Amino acid sequence: MSRITLSRFLIEQQRRDGTLPADLRLLIETVARACKAINFSVNKGALAGVLGEAGTGNVQGEAQKKLDVIANDVLLDANEWGGSPAAMASEEMELPYHIPGEYPKGEYLLLFDPLDGSSNIDVNISVGTIFSVLRCPAGVSHPSEADFLQPGTTQVAMPYTLYGPQTMLVLTFGNGVHGFTLDREFGSFVLTHPDMRVPESTKEFAINMSNMRHWEAPVQRYVNELLAGTDGPRGKDFNMRWVASMVAEVHRILTRGGIFMYPRDARDPAKPGKLRLMYEGNPMAWIIEQAGGMATNGYQRIMEIQPSKLHERVAVFPGSREEVEIVTGYHAK
Repeated sequence: MSRITLSRFLIEQQRRDGTLPADLRLLIETVARACKAINFSVNKGALAGVLGEAGTGNVQGEAQKKLDVIANDVLLDANEWGGSPAAMASEEMELPYHIPGEYPKGEYLLLFDPLDGSSNIDVNISVGTIFSVLRCPAGVSHPSEADFLQPGTTQVAMPYTLYGPQTMLVLTFGNGVHGFTLDREFGSFVLTHPDMRVPESTKEFAINMSNMRHWEAPVQRYVNELLAGTDGPRGKDFNMRWVASMVAEVHRILTRGGIFMYPRDARDPAKPGKLRLMYEGNPMAWIIEQAGGMATNGYQRIMEIQPSKLHERVAVFPGSREEVEIVTGYHAK
């Protein structure tokens, strides 16, 4: 049997029941091509002189890596002329990016984190790119920030790309989760992980333990129970993992289960969390849910949060359903 490439998979989905519009298929294929270019730069690393700081900061005041800037430019250039997006928004830019006047505008709003986990670049640890696709409101020809402020339940597609030992693109548009591995010799993403599912139970968790003293009481209680192992109330031992890249953390959950936690803490009470709702929280919550898992901010389903600004932050608890239900229940109490 011949291998199923990403393009073939998308075309077959479009033909099968008509739920995947042609312009959305084109957008996903354009994103995939852009990720191949980003993958090339990530793989070259020091050989291409792309490691280290860019000497600039993003809208959140965080120092940008050279590859943050390169990945952002690649995604803008690849998508501005294709005719699918009406506008784009990036974690690296303060305001939405409008399609130049000489190019046609489409029906979608494309949001992305160009290089998630970029602090790992210089030490050669996995990083990724996260996307979220929304519909542009009807009748809007020049989308504003307000047009992007849609809850995660309105997403129509969500791919992420993991640049690791193998480069993978993982995709959902509302009918399950499917993983594609880049065949570098042929330059094609090939379906290798159909119908990915998150195991309901797990013995793994991921959290930055150095922040424990700043966490809210429900998170401290939950993690202390995990650390107690077989002698504690959970009655089993847990392993802890921490990659500092949400793409890598979520991909591990999709393949073997677990829970990833980035809770709010007491250092800045005005911030409800560290990660960005629109670029990380919503898309990753959707892909986890589509694979049978669960994702909350500790108190409610992430995808039901109504965004109030483009770079809003959120606490995240995505993972195996059993664990997410427990830690969310502790917040409720």
